[in-house]
Amino acid sequence: MRSDVIIIRVVFTAILIAAGYVLRPIKGEPWMSAAVGALIAICIILFELRIRRATLKTLIGAAVGSILGIVGAFLIGELIMRQESMAHEVRTFLTLALVFFMAYVGLMVGGVKGDYIELSALGGIFSDKASKRDLKILDTSVIIDGRIADVAETGFLTGTLIIPQFILRELQQVADSPDSSKRQRGRRGLDMLHRLQNNSSLDIQIVETDFPAVREVDLKLIELGKQLDAVIVTNDFNLNKVSQLRGVNVLNINELANALKPVVLPGEAMRVFILKEGKEHNQGVAYLDDGTMVVVDNARRLIGRNTDIAVTSVLQTTAGKMIFGRLWEEAENGSSNGEHRTNGTTKRPVRETRSSVTPIRITDHTDPIID
Repeated sequence: MRSDVIIIRVVFTAILIAAGYVLRPIKGEPWMSAAVGALIAICIILFELRIRRATLKTLIGAAVGSILGIVGAFLIGELIMRQESMAHEVRTFLTLALVFFMAYVGLMVGGVKGDYIELSALGGIFSDKASKRDLKILDTSVIIDGRIADVAETGFLTGTLIIPQFILRELQQVADSPDSSKRQRGRRGLDMLHRLQNNSSLDIQIVETDFPAVREVDLKLIELGKQLDAVIVTNDFNLNKVSQLRGVNVLNINELANALKPVVLPGEAMRVFILKEGKEHNQGVAYLDDGTMVVVDNARRLIGRNTDIAVTSVLQTTAGKMIFGRLWEEAENGSSNGEHRTNGTTKRPVRETRSSVTPIRITDHTDPIID
């Protein structure tokens, strides 16, 4: 289909160039008229590339608005032409300027307000294919995160990805921030957008719809999701909850990542790198490759070293997954049951989680899980 479109555009351009060369609408050399025909063809093709991204509602609104503007300009122009006190050239110029003004205003206003048109009220005369597609609105946090590009490239993310203009403005503000960390995050987000746009298998649309009465970007996303009946893609936990309360569906990248993490069962052995001290006495904290936090008892002395641990419990929360464990030597010495084989080696099962692993500790370690 892409090659057919290119052929049609080339033929269309060639026809206009030939018509300009033969008909010579501009006095002088024939090649000047041919150049004007080529310029007009390029402008028409560029206009076609822009307008094909618009939805059917936008096109209908723009068409109706421009027609009403032209009709209004014609009626007012008739009154101007009847003014005998004005020179004929002045009346003609005012009428022409009025037609352009009314047509332009009607086109722009109608295109913006076209989203409010209910095509279902027309009895099925028009069928908006875009309204039947799966629309997904990208949040600033998920764009900066970057994993959305990887998910999209695998083919698991279907439908149309919508990027509101106010999200682009927020990304630009972050990229221009005097803080180096924020500036780096903003530039990363812009790079991710460029990567998404270069993916030919994705349908990316930038919408100009804004809500001036709403100041918070999160609330603007929710309002846009309601208006377009779209799904918000984010990794912001708070936006996730607020959107669900407002009746807008949300796809959380963090929840997807947590669902794809490997299952870890109590009693299994793993090797981790103790990175830092835990919040409670003598605890050590490690992280898996996927970002899962591992809390190890009596591992403070092993900070900066790799060690074998035995998993004692796994906590799954809405913010992520936490793994609690103890040093393998302690678990092996404290066991009293039979042998347990893990990863091809014979190892004994560990005891249940020690009494020190209380719900208070779990609550304290809920926040750092967020990816």
